Amino acid sequence: MVSDAWISTSMPYLQAAPGGQGDTWGAEAAARGRRGTQRIVHAGEVPASAVVARLLGVDQGDVVVVRRRIMYLDDQPCELTDSYYPARVAAGTALSGTAKIRGGAVRLLAELGHVGRRVQEDVTARMADEQERDLLRSAEDAPVLCLERVVLDGSERPIQADLITMPADRQRLRYELRMG
Repeated sequence: MVSDAWISTSMPYLQAAPGGQGDTWGAEAAARGRRGTQRIVHAGEVPASAVVARLLGVDQGDVVVVRRRIMYLDDQPCELTDSYYPARVAAGTALSGTAKIRGGAVRLLAELGHVGRRVQEDVTARMADEQERDLLRSAEDAPVLCLERVVLDGSERPIQADLITMPADRQRLRYELRMG
């Protein structure tokens, strides 16, 4: 692993940032003296894949809302992030459009009455496919980390699922747990 690998923690992305300004990714990168940007490449309604259906607790093929983004760190692509929402949560909202959301998706979800209370993440590794290598500007033999995240509300209903693909040689995941 290279010494300048980005150390990522999920906590900032699970609660709305105070003040509702900007986005969490940009703020996190700026706090470390870096530049974090994103490009929304697609947003709208799609049929749920088997993985998305499992994470969101819907039937495969049911309509869900997706926001597909490429995340950049200092103008270098560092993540492919697809965020999915049940149609009951996101249909007809800004989540189904390509415009940036002031204060981010977590703030909008909270304003809509959907607050995350529990998160489950699974991380796997595999070799990148050709499209991922192209989008992430990675070498042909580059592995990727794949993070599946589901956010559940106080009633244990899924309100968001993220499928994130990151170049393994430029990323480090950090988990901090507190008991009690």
